[in-house]
Amino acid sequence: MALINKIREKSGFAIGAIAIGLLIFIVLGDLLGPNSRLFGDKLVVGEVAGHEVSVQEFDAMFEEAKNNYTSQYGRPPSEAELASLREQTWNQLVFKYAFEEEFEKVGLGISAEEQVDMVQGRNVHPALRQMFTDPQTGMFNVEQVKQTLRNLGSMPAEQQAAWRKYEADLATDRLRNKYYNLFTFSNYVTTEEAKRFNAEQNTKASITSLFVPYFSIADSAIKVTDDQLSEYLNKNKKKFEVEEGRSLTYVTIPVTASKEDSTQYSEETAELAARFATTENDSLFVKAESDTPFNSAYVAANELPEELKNQSLEKGKMYGPFMQNGNFSLYKIMDVKDGGQASVRASHILIKPENTTPEAKAAAKAKAQDLLNQIKGGANFAQLAAQHGTDGTASMGGDLGWFTEGRMVPAFEKAVFGASGAGLLPNLVETDYGYHIVKITEPKTTRTYQVAQVSRAMTPSDNSRESAFGRASAIASNSSSLEDFKKAVANEKGVMQAEAKNITAADRAINNLQNARELVRWAFSEDTKKGDVSPVITMDDQYVVAVLTGKREKGTAKVEDVRDELTAAVRNEQKAKKIKDKLASLSGSLDQIAAKYGPDALVRPANDVTLGAATVPGLGYEPVAIGKAFGLKPGQRTGPIDGEGGVVMVELKSITPAAPVADIASVKQQLQGVRAGRAQSALYEAVRKNANIEDNRVRFF
Repeated sequence: MALINKIREKSGFAIGAIAIGLLIFIVLGDLLGPNSRLFGDKLVVGEVAGHEVSVQEFDAMFEEAKNNYTSQYGRPPSEAELASLREQTWNQLVFKYAFEEEFEKVGLGISAEEQVDMVQGRNVHPALRQMFTDPQTGMFNVEQVKQTLRNLGSMPAEQQAAWRKYEADLATDRLRNKYYNLFTFSNYVTTEEAKRFNAEQNTKASITSLFVPYFSIADSAIKVTDDQLSEYLNKNKKKFEVEEGRSLTYVTIPVTASKEDSTQYSEETAELAARFATTENDSLFVKAESDTPFNSAYVAANELPEELKNQSLEKGKMYGPFMQNGNFSLYKIMDVKDGGQASVRASHILIKPENTTPEAKAAAKAKAQDLLNQIKGGANFAQLAAQHGTDGTASMGGDLGWFTEGRMVPAFEKAVFGASGAGLLPNLVETDYGYHIVKITEPKTTRTYQVAQVSRAMTPSDNSRESAFGRASAIASNSSSLEDFKKAVANEKGVMQAEAKNITAADRAINNLQNARELVRWAFSEDTKKGDVSPVITMDDQYVVAVLTGKREKGTAKVEDVRDELTAAVRNEQKAKKIKDKLASLSGSLDQIAAKYGPDALVRPANDVTLGAATVPGLGYEPVAIGKAFGLKPGQRTGPIDGEGGVVMVELKSITPAAPVADIASVKQQLQGVRAGRAQSALYEAVRKNANIEDNRVRFF
């Protein structure tokens, strides 16, 4: 089984190769955007480039992915990992059917000779080369590949099938690279283009900008009509292309422990603590009674649980119970021994110099010495640390906690670990950070502890679960519309409504609701109509009831679907017009115009602004304003411009041309890389649209 195990270890390559091919799909977004068009009663997961993907086909590939995962990691995948494997399976199917047709159209293929060459010839595939490279020498062993092929016929059928599939994955990746190369290798950069690219990246401008933010005008001062929203939407349709979505109003009823549960829990805890304190076999007790596994390792003082760090620990003694977030823990010291890595606990007050001048250092040292003298005279160390400390420990009275050797800077560590016992160090400790007043709170020790820990979570009883389910059921059964739902919710104390707008069929979480696939499937079911109320849905330790409040179709959004975004955009247009009208009536320098405009107008200088970055310190991304600024001569300025966050006027102070390119070839290579990425992005977008992907996975999982 050595070969098949090796292939399974490397099976991530096949997934990775296809993932690389799909990366831009995912980055560009919405390739996997769900559509709820249903194919009658047929069991069809989706359609890609005219090919119907059946449940059987999907499940077969999904089962293979699960088996590979189990073989590679030695355990079955968790629920979250299963969701990831389903997504991975769909991605592979999309890649297969969306691109195979494209490969055929342009006449791409892998000949028999090329397949041999890819495995054992001059152009061995990088993944196979890595698999058969000796980790000791770093040399690829082609003879080992040939020996594997010679022995393939005598291997078990499972290993033969695994190898054939691996070869097929290599061929698919080779086809993908060929397809990319048709586009990326056709890219050419001229010398003049490289020079211009270098200029855009390295020519630097000094500017002064006048900026009036849109928020300087109150939203309430701008009235936006539906006609304006529709007009803006029609002019900017591409900005508002959306996938199919659903909107919900919902409530959650958490399953919480009752007072009776707490009482019973306390009784069980006391009984468990009594047995733990007297048991003679701590490790077996932990294995039998604890939610956390037994750990036999010895730990230093700095690695002890927080609850034990301030305790005087004795072998055989039990500590606790300690309660935190509904959980309790019991600790028992099984053994104590010396000879481990040294650790110590200390507190400090750090006084940092204001700067690096000798005068500042002298002042900091004098202040630190004065504080040290006060503490020697009886002042409270923790209070002075809180009042004068200049690092994050000040709020904790200067406490650094336990730490081992090698954790602190050398000068500090030498002083602390060189101390003979607990107490205030008589002299200041100087480090690169400043001057430290140090108190050893627990002396250096090499003692380590073997700790047995029993932890349990307080779980609600069946009665508590039934009570929560009953409350959720009452809301669901008394609701046949959104209005009924709101009334039913109002009758339940402590229950708050929440909204989720435009969830997609691929979503696995809704707001803070994890594992929400059942709710998503209900929302996207063809039987669910707007205004319908869901049955009670179980999600972890809570019950959910929801109302479908909206359906959004794929394509250009309707005004109601994106009203908030449209309103903000139109409102900013109206604000920009008001701001520009006021600026147009003002004259003088930018400072004078700002003074006349009022306190909302801000004037800022900025240096080293480049056309390539198109950002202005203090303003952010302003491509239009920067583009116009680079078209000016020094001393000139733009008119008012509708910017990203407000209206901008820019005055060019000076411009420093980019230095001549010493190595034009490297600039060409850099620009070619940029263009290659853009070409692949455009390619994937074209394939995505051409494939007409229909995703019906929400019907099944």
